[in-house]
Amino acid sequence: MSNERQNNDGQASGWGQSHDGKCSFGYSSLRGKRASMEDFYEARFTQVEGSMVGLFGVYDGHGGSRAADYVRKHLLENLLNHPQFVTDTKTAIIETYQQTDSEFLKAEYTHQRDAGTTASTAVVVGDRLLVANVGDSRAVICRAGKAEALSTDHKPNRRDERLRIEKAGGVVMWAGTWRVGGVLAVSRAFGDRQWKKYVVADPELREETINDEVEFLVLASDGLWDVVSNEEAVSMVQSIPNAQDAARKLTEEALKNGSADNITCIVIRFHNVA
Repeated sequence: MSNERQNNDGQASGWGQSHDGKCSFGYSSLRGKRASMEDFYEARFTQVEGSMVGLFGVYDGHGGSRAADYVRKHLLENLLNHPQFVTDTKTAIIETYQQTDSEFLKAEYTHQRDAGTTASTAVVVGDRLLVANVGDSRAVICRAGKAEALSTDHKPNRRDERLRIEKAGGVVMWAGTWRVGGVLAVSRAFGDRQWKKYVVADPELREETINDEVEFLVLASDGLWDVVSNEEAVSMVQSIPNAQDAARKLTEEALKNGSADNITCIVIRFHNVA
């Protein structure tokens, strides 16, 4: 069950909830001060072998919108079709990220200009929450009232990322910010064929059990996190029970705080239903 609307200012927002009432979501996406929109998102529930599954993703493109649009259309769909999705969900996620990246690169073969995208996804299977991340979109959970990041941004100056890139023969340079080859401001991404040797699409993965302490998850592009801290985001969502209203508040606050990027976020609330 879901509902969507788009305002005259280009803000898309919507909501949905699972049939069992245990999970609801709201999302909001703003072009903001950018001339074009390169953020994409996905938020839905489906049934897999009789179980409710929640699928959520935020994709922040660079070099155009091609990569982000492709990954939005294929990543989570490929995951659902993975033969081990139910029996070994972690392996399925890792292999699906790599498969989708490989398929996008093949589809891009005729394009001369590189395009790439981040992907931050959350999959809810029963009482399991699996968060996977490539790039600098971020997932932050509220556990017992406290903010906790479930992903660590893939920035080129992150010590382990820099060592990985340099070991592969790449270089990290300062060009307004730290960049791979002086060009890319993320150290992992889908696409980016020219930099693929260093800028991989291997996700970092966290699994959590959804218990009474886990209240909600915020999944958002760096257009939010550049100007709103993890703690600020959690504090704002705590005071707004409706997930769609909370997501809209976060994107509007990021714009007010001076975000110069596209801003997209999804708020996923967990309801303790007996």
